[in-house]
Amino acid sequence: MGKTKGVNNAEFPAGTSVKIADRPFLEDFLEAGQYHNELEPEQLEFAGRTANVKKVEFFTGGDEIYTLDGIPGVWHEECLSAA
Repeated sequence: MGKTKGVNNAEFPAGTSVKIADRPFLEDFLEAGQYHNELEPEQLEFAGRTANVKKVEFFTGGDEIYTLDGIPGVWHEECLSAA
């Protein structure tokens, strides 16, 4: 939540190119299951891919949830980095 820009300020605004975390990270994240809109097991197949942010939403408390162009599901900020 707000790694560098703070709560309710998108780390990756729409149009930003991002890279999805590697598979071991995603597996750990899925197993922990502590965030809103948890990953679905089929999302693991997209580990390491790059995509553009289509949309960002915020949950109470500042969790950032991203929708990516051409990649199914929703992605938590912790699963993404700048590409």
